[in-house]
Amino acid sequence: MTASHDHDDARNLEFLPNDGPLRENVRTLGAMVGRMLAEQGGEAFFERVENVRTAAIRRREAGAGISGLAGRLAGLSADDAEALARAFATYFQMVNVAERVHRIRRRRDYQLAGAAVQPESLADVLGQLKERGVDADELLAWIGKLDVEPVFTAHPTEAVRASLLEKEEAIVKALVADFDAHRPPPEREADAARMQMALTAGWQTAEASPVRPSVQDEFDHVGYYLTGSLYRVLPVFYEALERELKNVYGLEAELPRLLRFASWVGGDMDGNPNVGADTISETLRAQRAMVLERYIGECAHLQRSLSQTEDRVEVSAALRERLAQYTDQFLEDAMAIRPRHRDMPYRCLLTLMRARLEATLEDADSGYPNAAAFEADVALIADSLATHKGEHAGLFAVQRLLRRVRTFGFHLARLDVRQDSRVHDDALAALIGDAGWIERPKAERAERLRALAAGDETFGDNDDETAERLRAVFATLADARQRYGVTATGPYIISMAESAADVLAVLALARHGGLVDDEGRVPLDVAPLFETVDDLTNGPDTLRALLADPVYRAHLAARGDRQLIMLGYSDSGKDGGILAARWGLQRAQVELLEVAEQAGIELTFFHGRGGSASRGGARITPALMASPRGSVGGRLRMTEQGEVIHRKYGIRALALRNLEQTVGAALHASLRPRDPEEREDLWRERMVTLAAWGREAYRELVGDEQFVPYFRTATPIDVIERMTLGSRPSRRRSMRGVEDLRAIPWVFSWTQCRAIMPGWYGLGSALQRGIEAFGFDAMAEMARDWPFLSTLIDDVEMVLAKADLGIAEAFSELSGELHEHFFPRIRGEFERTRDVLLKLKQADALLDDDKRLSLSIRLRNPYVDPMSLLQVDLLKRWRAEGSEDGPLLRALVACVNGVSQGLQNTG
Repeated sequence: MTASHDHDDARNLEFLPNDGPLRENVRTLGAMVGRMLAEQGGEAFFERVENVRTAAIRRREAGAGISGLAGRLAGLSADDAEALARAFATYFQMVNVAERVHRIRRRRDYQLAGAAVQPESLADVLGQLKERGVDADELLAWIGKLDVEPVFTAHPTEAVRASLLEKEEAIVKALVADFDAHRPPPEREADAARMQMALTAGWQTAEASPVRPSVQDEFDHVGYYLTGSLYRVLPVFYEALERELKNVYGLEAELPRLLRFASWVGGDMDGNPNVGADTISETLRAQRAMVLERYIGECAHLQRSLSQTEDRVEVSAALRERLAQYTDQFLEDAMAIRPRHRDMPYRCLLTLMRARLEATLEDADSGYPNAAAFEADVALIADSLATHKGEHAGLFAVQRLLRRVRTFGFHLARLDVRQDSRVHDDALAALIGDAGWIERPKAERAERLRALAAGDETFGDNDDETAERLRAVFATLADARQRYGVTATGPYIISMAESAADVLAVLALARHGGLVDDEGRVPLDVAPLFETVDDLTNGPDTLRALLADPVYRAHLAARGDRQLIMLGYSDSGKDGGILAARWGLQRAQVELLEVAEQAGIELTFFHGRGGSASRGGARITPALMASPRGSVGGRLRMTEQGEVIHRKYGIRALALRNLEQTVGAALHASLRPRDPEEREDLWRERMVTLAAWGREAYRELVGDEQFVPYFRTATPIDVIERMTLGSRPSRRRSMRGVEDLRAIPWVFSWTQCRAIMPGWYGLGSALQRGIEAFGFDAMAEMARDWPFLSTLIDDVEMVLAKADLGIAEAFSELSGELHEHFFPRIRGEFERTRDVLLKLKQADALLDDDKRLSLSIRLRNPYVDPMSLLQVDLLKRWRAEGSEDGPLLRALVACVNGVSQGLQNTG
């Protein structure tokens, strides 16, 4: 076999009828990978990769065990193992790219065909709303209330270097250019050369730095998407919505701001000693600089485009006035304008606006005081063009800048701040002088904090380190409010919030830090985070007690009677299993909405979803349509993290598609949530029992006193803890139990060993007991007709399809005697869950009704398997040699990265 041999497995798989171009892209990119491997590693290395690949494919086709393939991979040197893992990971990168490009191709096909609209597109959503009786007035009223805010979080389970992201972008551009079938051969050859260059240079670049990323590195990673693809496509989204409003409803309306963005990077202190007042201050400064530089560049582009001269077209009097004002204010810059350009009013004004933006960047007094002042200047130009025949002479580009300014302001993204309630209690114990503070009843703590939260009492001086760190944080937030404006910072989120006292604590500590406005109030939205199953169960009572507190009620009234509640999908799943967590989240939303309605306040849910199904990751449209009626209400705030950020926003066309899906789903779920269902009361009653059974089965496993030692030996958690993925530790405290491990490395570890246990364990037991208790027909009806359960079952089905219990068993055997104690239970529950899902769905195989996803998994499995088996062998050797840093660890990290690429899920 030679390096030019085509990857014929892409041809042997049954691609869907419209997926021929995907098959060709996979084949072409696979051949490029082969040529690169032979060139960079030698023909012998390429032959080894090919032999392993074909052996893995034959094993899958024959349904054979793993021993033969494992034996072929055992005992490789660390360097050879690392190279082999990187080779397979490179293939996955190309398959992932090909699939993303194919999503763009499918979108274009819908647009070109014109007959049918793409599912979940804006045209689809508006068409459905019109069919369901939504008239233009009702639609516009809801659009006016819509507020969608993706929040990028500091959980870089996929911390890819920007240089590698840029190489991937070059490959995407070349593949997209190839949509044009009429390009001449020289252009195609040039693009092929560019792809080969990007691929080879990527091979010669380490996937991640050996140095653990700083908070600044994490900010740079998130900033890559905010100032790149999202900055570019944001106005395109509004143009698409305006176009579909006209097509479907015949409306021509000026759209308000519907979208904004937020970030936790630099503000998430929970469990991360590297985050505090200094990172909050630096992040706000850096975000401001980043977006100002984008505006400076866009003004430079516009000044070249808007070359209109005074003798050919009029401009508004207001624009001339502003130009005269800025000429006086920025005289040196005005004098630097070439004489031959001074009869171009738009160009001259934009030149001086750039000068004012640069002054803003340097914090000079002559800079813009806020984004509204810059927006007013841009609007002046837009108005002048609109009234002086400029609709087709630059207005379009100016309106795009206007959209960006209204969204990104001078802050780019709102910065949230988060801290654990127990840290607040530690500070309060020192400030109050009560070592037993944390042990006191919640009601007693709330009573003591009330006067402090209202400002009637103050803390004395104290040099306690925790108290001082928190004082500095709130002082920084007060300064940020003055320096960057009220839109630059988001809510203050309290992790592990359990009572009204936890919220009053933040108000008291904020006053201690000087975060008080001119009226003597704390200008801060405080959001409790309910993240365990018990927290979710008790959440309605916590909110009720909070709203009954006169001090907090006065605070909320000053904040417009709007309360934000964050819901934790991650820790609830780790705590009680997927069924109990999902039901806890569903029920909590219903009951919290009831409490809010009784109190006459507006409630917004902030969904703390992860990338994987076990952490709430799911397609946005079915997830929102399955949510409780009224839970969206025009407001959607959700986290975006890990590989999800890159998958959704790494390519401009896909970023646009995801913005359309998200806003469309929010609009649909707000205007026409699913119809009332008379059977739902009975289903809810049954689900209470089912969730309890699911939690019982799950806790029986993870609550076993030997489970933590088993987990630490049957998964690569010890490798993941050593990887330089993020700036914060993988544990909250010393690990006494599963509850002390963060949800991301928990899910990441189970995904790596291919069991993906958190995504399904306990569901099969619960559903089986439900069939026995309520009857098969009753359970099948719930699974078919209740969106809550049908969506959950679909999510779990996908996880089961990605899992491989044969490989999971190989990992489990690394735990020695504990293997026999735990793995039969895991295998038994897996088989039980798979069988009961197939029975309820009346399906013969997993993913029978999702051929595209099934194909994607089948395409990847033969390539994931060798890396997983390599990882088992390397893990055993690494631990035997004392788990030291060195070649074995580097090879293990390569395997972890490769499996992540293949499964497209980490945490």
